[in-house]
Amino acid sequence: MLVGKVTHVTKALGCADFSQKGVHSESAACLIRSAMKHETLLAPDSDAALDLPRVMQRVATHSARPRYTFMVLDLIARAAGSNGRAGPLVREGDALVPIREWLCDAIAPIASRHYRRLAMKEQVRSTLEALGRLPENAAEAEQAVDMELRDRIRVSGMTSVSRAVSELVQAGLLKRHYQGYRVDHENRGAQRQAVYTVPPAVRMALGKLTLPL
Repeated sequence: MLVGKVTHVTKALGCADFSQKGVHSESAACLIRSAMKHETLLAPDSDAALDLPRVMQRVATHSARPRYTFMVLDLIARAAGSNGRAGPLVREGDALVPIREWLCDAIAPIASRHYRRLAMKEQVRSTLEALGRLPENAAEAEQAVDMELRDRIRVSGMTSVSRAVSELVQAGLLKRHYQGYRVDHENRGAQRQAVYTVPPAVRMALGKLTLPL
């Protein structure tokens, strides 16, 4: 019980019971919070004791799509530099792309089920044909359909990536801020783009960081 914990803490501090000393209720509340904070610091799931199973447990606790969210975390850790930061841009061949787009494109072939992709492709083809935007040449038509399908998947995928990142931030496995025009900021806007930072303990658990000998 919480009262028992508080009494234990007061005895450890050399204090008498509240009723004997007439401690004010606010002081009691402060002591309770201190005891709870002390227990939190000693929790077995602290960053100091973080390993891969605990990382996966946190992901499963905070995410409705844990496999997808774990893939996002692993990709961010792979893209991170020596300081643990990934973004705002990631090199893809000769181009630099925003990290959310890079994550979306990297996960899309795995996250999108084959039959759903085929159904979306036929829907895109029908839409372009109805709008009169489908070229008569078969090769050009196929290319136009593929480009439109890629754009639609990217828009949907970036929403899923943002949701996964928010879940990772809530789980304490990732930090996020926005970098861009003039100043960095914790909120998006003013042409700022996302930057993700993977804490050292998480990188170690994922095998992306080793301690020096």
